[in-house]
Amino acid sequence: MTRAGPSGIGRQYDYWATAYRRTWKGSVVSSFLLPLLYLAAMGVGLGKLVDHNSGSAALGGVSYLSYIAPGLIAAAAMQTAVGESTYPIMGKIKWNYVFHAMAATPLRIRDIVAGQLGFIAFRVVTTCTAFLAVVAAFGAIHSPLGILIIVVGLLVGLAFAAPVFAIATRMENDTGFAMIYRFGVVPMFLFSGAFFPVRQLPDAIEWLAYVTPLWHGVTLSRDLSLGHVPLWPALGHVAYLLLWIVAGTVLAVRGLTGRLVR
Repeated sequence: MTRAGPSGIGRQYDYWATAYRRTWKGSVVSSFLLPLLYLAAMGVGLGKLVDHNSGSAALGGVSYLSYIAPGLIAAAAMQTAVGESTYPIMGKIKWNYVFHAMAATPLRIRDIVAGQLGFIAFRVVTTCTAFLAVVAAFGAIHSPLGILIIVVGLLVGLAFAAPVFAIATRMENDTGFAMIYRFGVVPMFLFSGAFFPVRQLPDAIEWLAYVTPLWHGVTLSRDLSLGHVPLWPALGHVAYLLLWIVAGTVLAVRGLTGRLVR
């Protein structure tokens, strides 16, 4: 049988379009309402207290709302990507056998992985776009470069989606997903610089923030929002995120091959 070439990713379009057409309403809350609630509670509510009591000097001269808003977009990209790379992946392997059905066609394993990551990329981009629109409405974006936060969000999302995809292909049940959220997603959300400078962390654990993909995404998003983007650090952030994407994709292809090709 002739195997699919680059068009293999596009051949999955009908499946993803049909599936999302039936479920998109469920993402409205996470894409539009949650950003509004986050910014209202953390940026406006808590932000007034932070600005009043400590001023903006510790945050580089910006309000607390402007400080956390770009980081929240990067964090939303992470959460969306992980959500789409855990239970949905296991479901397609163990519960509804979608990946088995795809593998029985001319699609290659790499086509299946690329198609799934492509759909996750779509979900991340739509979430980040909605979040950015809300943030901009609050006046928390101070530079036209802020539009590039969507690209950063895409990189952050794939930097998490690909490795978590790889982990999901190697799990026999879904109990491990709770550990991913408890010891991975939640600590990174809280301690990767979205809410306060990581230099305020104890020296013994500060370095952990710097090795997470989210810190690089938060820092780059904040620089773009403020319009101050040092070239070499920015390239370093992008390269680090790309490294996670490439390594995770390779491991995901190997993992899915091991599950589908006996």
